[in-house]
Amino acid sequence: MSSILPFTPPIVKRLLGWKKGEQNGQEEKWCEKAVKSLVKKLKKTGQLDELEKAITTQNVNTKCITIPRSLDGRLQVSHRKGLPHVIYCRLWRWPDLHSHHELRAMELCEFAFNMKKDEVCVNPYHYQRVETPVLPPVLVPRHTEIPAEFPPLDDYSHSIPENTNFPAGIEPQSNIPETPPPGYLSEDGETSDHQMNHSMDAGSPNLSPNPMSPAHSNLDLQPVTYCEPAFWCSISYYELNQRVGETFHASQPSMTVDGFTDPSNSERFCLGLLSNVNRNAAVELTRRHIGCNLKIFNNQEFAALLAQSVNQGFEAVYQLTRMCTIRMSFVKGWGAEYRRQTVTSTPCWIELHLNGPLQWLDKVLTQMGSPSIRCSSVS
Repeated sequence: MSSILPFTPPIVKRLLGWKKGEQNGQEEKWCEKAVKSLVKKLKKTGQLDELEKAITTQNVNTKCITIPRSLDGRLQVSHRKGLPHVIYCRLWRWPDLHSHHELRAMELCEFAFNMKKDEVCVNPYHYQRVETPVLPPVLVPRHTEIPAEFPPLDDYSHSIPENTNFPAGIEPQSNIPETPPPGYLSEDGETSDHQMNHSMDAGSPNLSPNPMSPAHSNLDLQPVTYCEPAFWCSISYYELNQRVGETFHASQPSMTVDGFTDPSNSERFCLGLLSNVNRNAAVELTRRHIGCNLKIFNNQEFAALLAQSVNQGFEAVYQLTRMCTIRMSFVKGWGAEYRRQTVTSTPCWIELHLNGPLQWLDKVLTQMGSPSIRCSSVS
């Protein structure tokens, strides 16, 4: 392989010779930087020979090859961040590897990523690939063949949180209950010593993928599959209308958000260390009670709902994007039944973006083409 960077040491060339898969120019350049970065780290610890042995012999019975674990567990190479064992397993074993959910450490590995030790093993032969639960692909008609009429839209308002902001002119079908939704404290409970670690199970309709309607039976249907991203959600923290700190990227299946001052890691987003020169007394008081433990989403139910929505057209699918962005306030509630009407009026709140479902919706909408309702400046 010809060198892309100005100078490539012989050891880097040899290791790149074992790289799996074909990449374009930019990707190839990034792979070279990733190998250079690893070689530099391993030279300091005397593990370079062991890496070359593992790669060239493809032998699981080689030693752990470790690098220091960063605070959030990720490794930055150039402008990109990723989990180190995923980066090097993808580079030297499985170029189609999507995320750490597809990897399991071998029993002999003493520094596996999931052990959360100070050092992380990046020996690609200390990990094996496992099958992840596969969501069924959604069958989408080519956008040039979208029928002129669709069945009427189903009412999914009961699956949308009560405090969702609806666009102007659209009203939710169900009335907001008198009691606050789960996971929030009412204004009456401000001074009460309530438990701040909430648990919320959003009720969902009984969903199952519908067969394609007769209007779709003769169309050329294309499967659009779900791909699990490395980080299943991104979380931003706000105080009133100001974002504070950097976006947190969640890689573990479950995680905790709290107000403590420990450094954040892959399973925990600690808000206590975040500073804000504009923080007022109300925000300070609220931050003392921050705690969060939620079940917020079910991919299987979302897949079934998406399959149903495709039958009903572009607008029905687009409506599902509202389910993929979640805003949640701490301690103080907001909405129609509260003194604070908007989330930006609450002292502390977070916004979650569900990356996998959003990317899936984007692919489905791209396949479906433009909406049947023409957009204009007054639509």
